[in-house]
Amino acid sequence: MNSIRIQRVASHKDRKKFVFFPWKVYKDDPHWVPPLVMDFKDKINKKKNPFFEHADMDLFLAYRDGEITGRIAAILDRNYNDFQDEKVVFFGLYESFDDLETAKALLGKVAEWGREREMEILRGPTNLSMNDEPAFLLDGFDSPPVVMMPYNPKYYLELMEKCGLVKAKDLYAYYMTREDQTVAQIDQIVAKAKTEIPLTLRTLNLKNLEEETARVRYIYNNAWEKNWGFVPWTEKEVDHIAKKLKAAADPDLVIIAEHLGKPIAFALAFPNLNEAIKRIDGKLTPWGILKFLYYRKKIKGIRAMIFGILKEYRHTGVSYMLYAELDKNLINKGYEWCETSWQLEDNEPVNRFVESLGGKVYKKYRIFEKNIL
Repeated sequence: MNSIRIQRVASHKDRKKFVFFPWKVYKDDPHWVPPLVMDFKDKINKKKNPFFEHADMDLFLAYRDGEITGRIAAILDRNYNDFQDEKVVFFGLYESFDDLETAKALLGKVAEWGREREMEILRGPTNLSMNDEPAFLLDGFDSPPVVMMPYNPKYYLELMEKCGLVKAKDLYAYYMTREDQTVAQIDQIVAKAKTEIPLTLRTLNLKNLEEETARVRYIYNNAWEKNWGFVPWTEKEVDHIAKKLKAAADPDLVIIAEHLGKPIAFALAFPNLNEAIKRIDGKLTPWGILKFLYYRKKIKGIRAMIFGILKEYRHTGVSYMLYAELDKNLINKGYEWCETSWQLEDNEPVNRFVESLGGKVYKKYRIFEKNIL
């Protein structure tokens, strides 16, 4: 007999339990980086997050004998299903103890929720969308995650498989530092590319953020539209992300390439704020803010999140020109290493590009799925 009770999050008290449950799961894990509580609350707030203008979500908690054993979100993203012509219900924000009964009950609830809405595939995790923090960590448990990348116990993978889910897609994260031999090769490629296509490279203008984000959104939605799992950013989503990140972003780590005055590519990197967030346990108290600002100055790593290039400018050396400009700024800022993530396992052109820069796969992630018809 199933001793697990699933309860939909409906009250402020329930929501608080949902938010803080991970602290129980990861209490003895030295690599876990807690989310910023304030940001996480905003993420799941349907009145504040523009994602919910085209998506629906319910949150659920699993109980055994009055104690929480897990949590999950059921997510229906209409934009994703329309763009990809699929009927997918996503699960996300999954956390649980090593408890198969809990996992089956939580995933079963999302599948039931999806079938009620005529969905055919259960897929996840997405936290909350493919443009956010998808997948479970599959390989690379020996170090903390970088900013806005997932982390989880190893046993989640086994739980998913025992619940009948299979691999949908793997994602890669690459690690790189500067290597003289690689730098020399890149310099040669960049020098040749500059003679073939005249580009203007500049950093992000924070004083004109609205127009800058519109340029980035246009390039991103056009450059990535053929990728597996892609869903376009809406204007409000990009504005929301930009405003949220503005205070912590480094404009010198956002490079925009223009050809004849037209934005045609960008590189977006972000300081690895997890190096500072880990010190404050996710809580921006007055003392926490002071600690965060202190450790923010000591960050040594960055995450290169997105290289977006309009398709007519691919294979022209633009990607190397973007990287060279970004690399120059990283050196000037004192950063020592970079993670590029995430990348589809079968996106060979992008993976070969990063490997040519000296990048090596050091973490892998997996998205699972299951037919629920």
